[in-house]
Amino acid sequence: MKLIIPMAGMGKRMRPHTLTVPKPLLPVAGKPIVHWLIEDISEVCGEPIDEIGFVTGYFGQETEEQLIHIAESVGAKGRIFYQEEALGTAHAILCAKECLKGDVIVAFADTLFRAKFHLDKNHDGVIWVHKVDNPSSFGVVKLNENNTITDFIEKPAEFVSDLAIIGIYFFKSGETLQTELQYLIDNDIREKGEYQLTNALENMKNKGMEFVTGAVDEWWDCGNKDATVNTNNRLLDTRPELFAVNHTQYNGGTKIIEPCFIGVNVKITGSTIGPYVSIGDNTVIENSTIQSSIIQNNSKICNMNLRNSMIGNHVLLDGNSHEFSIGDYSTFS
Repeated sequence: MKLIIPMAGMGKRMRPHTLTVPKPLLPVAGKPIVHWLIEDISEVCGEPIDEIGFVTGYFGQETEEQLIHIAESVGAKGRIFYQEEALGTAHAILCAKECLKGDVIVAFADTLFRAKFHLDKNHDGVIWVHKVDNPSSFGVVKLNENNTITDFIEKPAEFVSDLAIIGIYFFKSGETLQTELQYLIDNDIREKGEYQLTNALENMKNKGMEFVTGAVDEWWDCGNKDATVNTNNRLLDTRPELFAVNHTQYNGGTKIIEPCFIGVNVKITGSTIGPYVSIGDNTVIENSTIQSSIIQNNSKICNMNLRNSMIGNHVLLDGNSHEFSIGDYSTFS
């Protein structure tokens, strides 16, 4: 099985955090978003993933090495491909055409999920979906009486279905997918100025290929600060094994309210932490109360009352009570 993860987007809704790191590498519950995604897909697949193609902009050698390491952690070979211009989902996948061979999963790296099903490879393709209350904001699918997909509709103005496509797809033939994606490029078939995967899916369906749905129990977005904090909360809530203290030093009446994730070499004094807090390595917290928040590595938080916040790396906060979204190397006092 091969896995392609397009992740070249600018992540504008997650700024300032994505000014220094691509959104899929932002941490939730102690791991980068993309790391969780790969592990969850591996579990649903029920078989090893032997190669992972990351489609990125140029984020630098350190980022690329981190992605390769994440791939290796699940026993896969990691490869880096570049999408130099934002030309749509179909174009992004085609940038990794060397991975479009045999069984392929495509997963866009800004969403996480929880599912109990195992991948059924007896169909030409499987589209992961989840029921939503506002289908006009998503691409959706329609099904027939045999639960086979009959239509792909992008952001319908009127109700046609509440089954939203969450951005994860299985294809039994990567070669066929490559042919259909290349057809869009060669014939300049665009939707709102971009080459879209949904157009390729529609062409494949019209040629007799059978697509079915894989329904997930929960679908967690990481598109903005509030959604990412909520995803952190849900991961901590559904995975009690995540609670860890990792040689943390507690002093002066500190109280930890589970669930939390606390990284390596964290020092906490006179503070109440939790519930639903993730703290990165080498961070110092003094005389503070923190709930439902993500704090990254090497930061120092003093005399704060934080809730629903995201704090970057190497941040210094002292003496305020706020809901914050602060990027790396910032100071606020």
